[in-house]
Amino acid sequence: MADENVEMQGDGQLFEVVNAGIEPMEGVVEIQDPAVDLKVENESLKGEYTWEINDWSKIADPKKYSENFEIGTHIWRILVCPRGMNNPGCLSLYLDSPEAAFAPANLNPTASFKLSIVNQKTPGQDYFKDSRHKWSQQETDWGFTQFISLAELHDADRGFLVDDRVIIKVEITVQRDERYYYDSRRETGYVGLKNQGATCYMNSLLQYLYHLPYFRKAVYHMPTNENDQPADSLPLALQSLFYKLQYSRTPVSTKDLTKSFGWSTMDAFMQHDVQELNRVLCEKLEEKMKGTRVEKVINELFEGHTLNFIECVNVEFKSSRKESFMDLQLDVKGCKDIYDSFDRYTEVEIMSGENQYKAEDHGLQDARKGVLFDSFPPVLQLQLKRFEYDFQRDTMVKINDRYMFYDELDLDVDNGKYLSPQADRTVRNKYKLHSVLVHSGGVHGGHYYAYIRPDGKTWLKFDDTAVTMESEEKALNEQFGGEDEPLPVASPLIKQDGDLHTPAAPKRMGGLKFTKFSNAYMLVYVRESDWPRVMVPVTKDHIAPYLRQRLESEQREKEKRQKDKQEAHLYCHIRVATDADIAQQVGSTQWFDLVDYDKLPANRTFRVRKLTPFADFRQQVADTLGIPVDQQRYWVWQLRQNETYRPTARLKPDEEARNVLELRDHRETKHTTAKHALMDLRFYLEIPWPQHMSTQTPSRQD
Repeated sequence: MADENVEMQGDGQLFEVVNAGIEPMEGVVEIQDPAVDLKVENESLKGEYTWEINDWSKIADPKKYSENFEIGTHIWRILVCPRGMNNPGCLSLYLDSPEAAFAPANLNPTASFKLSIVNQKTPGQDYFKDSRHKWSQQETDWGFTQFISLAELHDADRGFLVDDRVIIKVEITVQRDERYYYDSRRETGYVGLKNQGATCYMNSLLQYLYHLPYFRKAVYHMPTNENDQPADSLPLALQSLFYKLQYSRTPVSTKDLTKSFGWSTMDAFMQHDVQELNRVLCEKLEEKMKGTRVEKVINELFEGHTLNFIECVNVEFKSSRKESFMDLQLDVKGCKDIYDSFDRYTEVEIMSGENQYKAEDHGLQDARKGVLFDSFPPVLQLQLKRFEYDFQRDTMVKINDRYMFYDELDLDVDNGKYLSPQADRTVRNKYKLHSVLVHSGGVHGGHYYAYIRPDGKTWLKFDDTAVTMESEEKALNEQFGGEDEPLPVASPLIKQDGDLHTPAAPKRMGGLKFTKFSNAYMLVYVRESDWPRVMVPVTKDHIAPYLRQRLESEQREKEKRQKDKQEAHLYCHIRVATDADIAQQVGSTQWFDLVDYDKLPANRTFRVRKLTPFADFRQQVADTLGIPVDQQRYWVWQLRQNETYRPTARLKPDEEARNVLELRDHRETKHTTAKHALMDLRFYLEIPWPQHMSTQTPSRQD
């Protein structure tokens, strides 16, 4: 065993890494936080273990391990060195993670722990030390080389050693690594969407649509068939996705939805136009809603109307045409803010000279041409023209100019200058910002995410799987585009009154500014008078009973798979091959090795918890394969120099008396892949020949 001092404790005592194996001793596990419930699966898990050691003075081994115990979905044991480690005058005490030596880094635990020697005379006067550590293959145990002096331990008045008995207790709190276990549902109340490769643009759009509850409610009411599959049905795929966004605890996949679009895997790795996707999606949903109770919902939410007019200047002639729109494209280049864009949108064009208008019965005439709004929709979708074609450069470019938009948008400004004469002036067209969809990058690619405030107050950033709370400054001002302020430059020290001083205001680098490549490309406003109707609460009661049962069943199955995945490192696969399996494969599929374990029948693979006694596994084999326990003999395989495997030695009686984890030295390492359990044990199971064959050589068929 190699000792390695790695850290200094606050009281001057050392932590030490100790690696060794020794027989376990008995103890009692008291779990404060029981098996992980799905509702709190990502919270820190706590538990304690008490180890009572009798006949302390008779311990001859330099090291003693407790039995393995499970706390916080990890397996632990305590290591004590009764006569110290590298310091004979002190007792050494460590917390060991038996799996750390071969587990991948992301599955090794990080925990805070407290090791205590229980005071058996005066309750509450225990001697303890605590620490925090991330276990790894190099540091499989952690603790204190000088935990307590042996003189203090053996002092009868202290009460730590009574009747030749020592009681050691450990309290453990496992911390989840936020890089892998960040729970956005717990932190913000919402979950994100998984990125299939280049689907961030779609994720930002779907999050915005989901957070229009009136739209979500309409989707839930779309009729679907009980025999439909999400991958083949757009309504069902969207219903399933919205349900999971509402009730799942983890990020949601969009694969079924993209399959319902008819997309291939390659399509998921190509960025599409967001505006086009929005229009196509709404058109398909509108088609599916025909003849149902939600037939006109999309039009009610998003449809507005413009009045295109041409009015002659010198004669009495006027032509007008009413058109509908689902979104508006607003200029960014040359516009200071969103009101400038509306001014330009409704700007009157004078048709004169070679561009005169041919009026009916009046010939060519000077005319005024323009657009006004007959009505605005409850939900106003504004596409900002961040991408334009540059004719001089003959290429598409991104417009990163500074462009301001506001928390409130009043389209009745200046006595309704954007409204047509016949527009309903009783409707107050004052809007509140709901979503800001952002593009970060250039014309040939980049990343998309969204800022949304579902409650009208708190801004949230939806960046694929990550959902975080953000400030209004982040959601609005920092998405205007333009250029960053010049970087501050350290000002020279000024000598004054014999002392050196720094000027109060640091200078900035003149002329050196950096273009902001992250800026808003789509804004969504909701009319204040329609906010209560659009942002209506949506519950499970708004989902058809048969659909709710189906979605709840799918959600339970998903949560079960997630829990199994989370606890996978607590289990191992034990595979057994018999003479019958060898006889079936040799000469047909196997020529050098005796058996291919991946081609064995399913009942030859057993998934068992690592703390399961091997005797219990033998009984499981008896129940499954019908082989009595007393007729089972297990052999381990050995890799030979010619790269083939052969059974070489039987499991010893003392090995069969242990639990499965303690057989880890026999684990399969050559063929184990990431899809296998962390411990993959493979045995040759020898069973007696049937009695009618005991005196003759069996045939291959036998």
